[in-house]
Amino acid sequence: MIWCELPGHWLGNAALTSYGCRMISGLGITLQLVAISVSLGLVFGVLLAFARLSPIRPLAVAANGYMTFFRGTPILCQLFLVYYGAGQFRPFLDSVGLWGLFREAYFCAAFTFTLNTAAYQAEIFRGAIASVPRGQIEAGRSLGLHPPAIFLRIVLPQAAMIALRPLGNEVVIMVKSSAVASLVTLYDLMGTTRLAFARSFDLSVYLFAAALYLMIVETIRRVWDVVERRLTRHLQT
Repeated sequence: MIWCELPGHWLGNAALTSYGCRMISGLGITLQLVAISVSLGLVFGVLLAFARLSPIRPLAVAANGYMTFFRGTPILCQLFLVYYGAGQFRPFLDSVGLWGLFREAYFCAAFTFTLNTAAYQAEIFRGAIASVPRGQIEAGRSLGLHPPAIFLRIVLPQAAMIALRPLGNEVVIMVKSSAVASLVTLYDLMGTTRLAFARSFDLSVYLFAAALYLMIVETIRRVWDVVERRLTRHLQT
């Protein structure tokens, strides 16, 4: 508990002394939500990208419709649809044993964020795969490689390099977008900040929250820069 009170003592601020611990705990929930949604969204996004590029028209149309909806509507609207809309399907969710999850704000937020970021990551991967020169694929065929080998050894490595920077931007966007989770009674960083302000009426708690968000975003950006330089060092002249 002593460590949790340090931010307020350093700044001489009573509100941060009282609520700094809860805000830092809320930051942990924010990071959990982002890590879960981005990781699951990565898997789902790759599958969506394949579906979007599929020669099977119904599959491609369905993937395109999904991506259009989640990229074209506010994430707050999506969160409300899941959080408040799940109750409309309670009999069905009870029958399949999922109501225990959907009645929890944490799961609803993680589920919504996963669906949202999957749509953006799918578009990133789709564009990256499509940008690989066609001649690379033809060269693989001329060497006698089978389609799976061409994709894994030629297309995927190049597409990953192209997608790396946009993926980093998507992670940063998810960190900031996760603040909407506070509107469904989830005590993430923004949720605990709103609670602290409602009880103290001290705007400095929002400055502290902004500083924490900035710290996380800058850390991700700098780590991503290091990873990108290492993975693309063979391309640097």
